[in-house]
Amino acid sequence: MAKESKNLVVLGGSYGGVSVAHYLLKHVVPQLPDKASYQVVLVSTSSEVICRPATPRALISDDMFPQDKLFVSVPKQFEQYPSGFRFIKGTATALDHSDRHVTVILKGGNTEQIDYHALIIATGASTASPLLSLNRDSESLRDSWKSFRTALPNAKSIVIAGGGPAGVETAGELGEYLNGRSGWFSHGQQNPKVPITLVTSDTKILPVLRPAIAKKAEELLAHVGVKVIKGSRVTSVSPPGAGTEGALTTNATVTLEDGKTLGADIYIPATGAKPNTSFIHESLLTPRGQVETNSGTLRVDAAGPRVYAVGDVGSHARPAVHNILNTVPILCANIKRDLLLATGKAESAVAADRIFKEDTREMQLVPIGKSKGVGAAMGYQVPSWMVWAIKGRDYWLWTTGGLWSGKQWAKES
Repeated sequence: MAKESKNLVVLGGSYGGVSVAHYLLKHVVPQLPDKASYQVVLVSTSSEVICRPATPRALISDDMFPQDKLFVSVPKQFEQYPSGFRFIKGTATALDHSDRHVTVILKGGNTEQIDYHALIIATGASTASPLLSLNRDSESLRDSWKSFRTALPNAKSIVIAGGGPAGVETAGELGEYLNGRSGWFSHGQQNPKVPITLVTSDTKILPVLRPAIAKKAEELLAHVGVKVIKGSRVTSVSPPGAGTEGALTTNATVTLEDGKTLGADIYIPATGAKPNTSFIHESLLTPRGQVETNSGTLRVDAAGPRVYAVGDVGSHARPAVHNILNTVPILCANIKRDLLLATGKAESAVAADRIFKEDTREMQLVPIGKSKGVGAAMGYQVPSWMVWAIKGRDYWLWTTGGLWSGKQWAKES
């Protein structure tokens, strides 16, 4: 009888999950005794991965990006490994961290229970608006975009809730697409073709960035017909659920906490993301619903041995792609240490834990339309042309080919 594989289960097939799976196959499993006994199992709700930061522009038209680069087949990226890998299209519905198995509902509706030797939780977070994330699979995202694009030409007013990058970028892209961009010597568009209102409960937009940069972003938004309302939370939307799946393009009335109401032919909630942790016992979660993650080692200490979290689902760092990419080598080094110890290696024979330290310097690039933007990198303000050159041209699409294929992780680091 064949010996059962030791499953290294990765839940989530986006930035964190795909990167960790490649890294394990390239640099961790090959260095383990009896390496043929291990199998990396990648579970994802979608068989395609997307460059998520590109959604504020991609939602407007398929002509914005080459679709074969925007959407990439996950199984195809792992054909390079002749053995030791399995892809499952499915959604985790339960984690039993005592008996160490995960229950997954498969595409056809059947369920499978997967025992794990090690577990990496990389399920990310979902946005309220189905336009801005791969909340389910790529087919449902395309369907959402199709509905939005059908409604967009008839929209006479748009309201976007949320002053973070997703809200600001979506407002900027839609504003430029629908209204064009006014000249520098104007004070913005006084009578835009399609008025767009961006609402934030904060005292400024882009809370991660300094006030002067946020003010510059507000000026750039004005040039594409976007009005910003600050310091006022959206308290209700009528009908309830407008802007979400099932009522994506429903006309809505948006009520603010001061009682003011805004009419919207299209309403887009861009107020942050909710961690995908409904399958995890509350004892492993923070009050905000993230997985309680050791901020240094990236282990989920309360879940027992060899359980880890990476990306937006974890509590170890603020959600940002650069934080995910900085995490992967450290996380995988600690997984390798734990797997070697599990084979009976002595502590003195394996490397010490590596410790993750989040880079908390001001770091965020925010395109506003196709040619402008604001931001900071490593604590320094970045000029508009540089935001365009690094991110605004194609919203990081130039970086994702090597990430999805694993070339970015060709060397152990």
